[in-house]
Amino acid sequence: MYLIAIAWAYVALMMAAAEATSPQGTLFGAFITLMLYGILPLGLLLYILGTPGRRRRKRAAEASAQADAGGHAAAGPAQGLAPEREEA
Repeated sequence: MYLIAIAWAYVALMMAAAEATSPQGTLFGAFITLMLYGILPLGLLLYILGTPGRRRRKRAAEASAQADAGGHAAAGPAQGLAPEREEA
């Protein structure tokens, strides 16, 4: 996925450079080209393609939080109870 994004960024950068160095081109046109052909589409693409990974990480975090919350004994004595007394 990242290889395609890097290649597209390179192509968009070269398009912007061609726009900036062209006799009829302007720096503003190069900036617009870079934004509309490069940064905005790449950002959208990477966000959409990254959605399954974000969901997977969120579910794993929720599952580990539930596993930590239930089924384990308390670390210390319960509130309001005296600590356990040891016989010598």
